[in-house]
Amino acid sequence: MSGLALGGLYATVAVCLTLMAQLARVVNFAQVAFAMFGTYAAVTLADRGLPVSLAIVCGVLVGTVGSGILGAVIAKWMPEADITRRSAVSIAALLLTLSASFIAFGTKPKTITPIVHGAAFEVGGTVVTWVGLIMCSMALLTAAVATVLLRKTDVGVLLRALAERPTTAELLGVPSRMLTIGVWMATGLVAAIAVALVAPTQTNDQYSLSMLVVPSAAAALLGAFRSVWLAVAGGIGLGMLQGALAQFNDLSVLKFWIPFVAILVLLLWSERKEVWDAAR
Repeated sequence: MSGLALGGLYATVAVCLTLMAQLARVVNFAQVAFAMFGTYAAVTLADRGLPVSLAIVCGVLVGTVGSGILGAVIAKWMPEADITRRSAVSIAALLLTLSASFIAFGTKPKTITPIVHGAAFEVGGTVVTWVGLIMCSMALLTAAVATVLLRKTDVGVLLRALAERPTTAELLGVPSRMLTIGVWMATGLVAAIAVALVAPTQTNDQYSLSMLVVPSAAAALLGAFRSVWLAVAGGIGLGMLQGALAQFNDLSVLKFWIPFVAILVLLLWSERKEVWDAAR
């Protein structure tokens, strides 16, 4: 089923972006760039003789730590900054990470060994691959764990308090900096695993991988960066739509425009109330 793996990636990263917007007050445009850097680090380590499984673990850790470092910087130096300024810093981190990857790994795409491959099952002549099945399951699992964590656990209560009333939470003794860095590292870990799984099946140069954050952001925007379940639905739907368009030579180029059109439509729709009120 074409597009299922990519849709699962979009959905998983969209959930991470939604959680970051809710809990860390940032749209983290560097989310996938750190994961890309970790994936390229894993390939480099494997090429130098490290066992592939160990190299992948190291690569995931690199992506996780990179995300945590950015989170620590923002928590330390921009504790009161609004979401716009924090997001701007993440764009700078995206460009810095992309540049660093060109310096460290060169500009040529690398051959990435698939972690999982092959067909899982077939339905009505449509083949569902293992990577597609795993990615969609990962997106659903990430959304479910996040929902339960935020609603049913003490840590979730602290995170929601920190997000809604950061100053009050700090005065009450909530370890704001550690919790914030924890959110950055947790989402970085999930994104790094997702990219490591999907990268072998996609155009895997550094720029293309890093820009996967755009369709993921479009999926998160469907839920207004508030609903993880709408983010999952948007991500999988977007990937499936792109996969369907790729089957037709005359329409395949449109798949690159779909995320940008989706972002434009969703932004215009989100502002409809203000426009209608002004027109009255």
